[in-house]
Amino acid sequence: MDNEEIIVRRKKKPDVFTVLAYMVLVILALLTLFPFYSVVILSVTNTGTYAAHSPYMLPYVFDFSAFREVVNDPYFRQSLKVTLFNTFVGTFLNMAVSVMAAYALSRKRLAGRKGFTIMILVTMLFSGGLVPTYLTVKSYGLQNSAWAMIFPCMINSYYVLIMKNYFMTLPDSLEEAAKIDGANDFQVLIRIIIPVSKPFMATFTLFYAVERWNEWWNAYLYIIDKNLKPLQIYLRDLLAAYNTELAPQLQAMMENQHSSFPMAVHMAAILVTMLPIICVYPFVQKYFVKGIMLGSVKQ
Repeated sequence: MDNEEIIVRRKKKPDVFTVLAYMVLVILALLTLFPFYSVVILSVTNTGTYAAHSPYMLPYVFDFSAFREVVNDPYFRQSLKVTLFNTFVGTFLNMAVSVMAAYALSRKRLAGRKGFTIMILVTMLFSGGLVPTYLTVKSYGLQNSAWAMIFPCMINSYYVLIMKNYFMTLPDSLEEAAKIDGANDFQVLIRIIIPVSKPFMATFTLFYAVERWNEWWNAYLYIIDKNLKPLQIYLRDLLAAYNTELAPQLQAMMENQHSSFPMAVHMAAILVTMLPIICVYPFVQKYFVKGIMLGSVKQ
C-alpha cells in the first residue's frame, strides 16, 4: 500500500517541462481570447465611458444601444436573410453534390475513375483565373443573383477527395447486401452509406456551412444590388464607413450625442455576424476529430 501511494505521488508531481508547457499554453489562450474580449466590452460601451477610460480594458458600463442600432438597420436584416439563404441552400447543395461525387469516385467499377480523380486534383493546384471565371459566371446569367454565391463554389475538391477516401474504407458487404435486396446505387447511398457516416457528414456539413456563412468574395465580384448582398458585405461596408466616415447613418451618430457610439456599433456588428456560427460549434465539436480522421488515411 505504501509503495502504491509513493507511485501515485510521483505521478501527480509535475515536472518543470510540464509546468512551463501549461504556462505557455495559458498565455497563448489568453492572447487568443483577448481580441474577442475587447470586441465584447467595446460593443457595450458608450462615448462618455470610452473617453473617460483609456485604454478601455474593463467593462465599465453595459449599454446595448449599439446592438439595437444594428438589429434595427434594414440593410442588416436584408443581408441576414441573404446569408441565411446562402448558408442553408448552399450547404445542402454543397453536401449533396460533394457526397454523390465522392461516392461515385470511390466505386472501383466506375469507368475512368482515376482520370476523374486526377481532374479534381488538378483543380486544387490550378484555377482558370479571375477573368475567365467572371466571364463564365456572367455568361450563365448569374451576375447580380444570389446563386452567384453558390454555383461557382459548389464543390470543394479537397473535401471531395477526403470523402472519397472515407467511402473506400467502408466494407463492400454493406453495398452488396443492399444490392441483393434490390436497391440501386442512389438508394444505397441514401439509406445505407449516409446513415452510417453521421460523424463524417456532420463535420463537413459544418465546414461547408462556415464557408457559406462567411461568403463575401463572390458577392463582392458579381452582386451589385444592395438587397442581394450577404452579411459579410454588410459588415465590410459598415467597417469601411466607420473608418472613412462616409456613411450618413454613422456620420449622424457622431454628430448626435444621444445616439450610439460608432465604435460600439462597429463591434456589435462584428459580434452579431459571428455569434451564430460560434453557437453551432459546441453541438458538433464531438464529431470533428472522428470525422476528419475517418477519411484522412487511405486504406
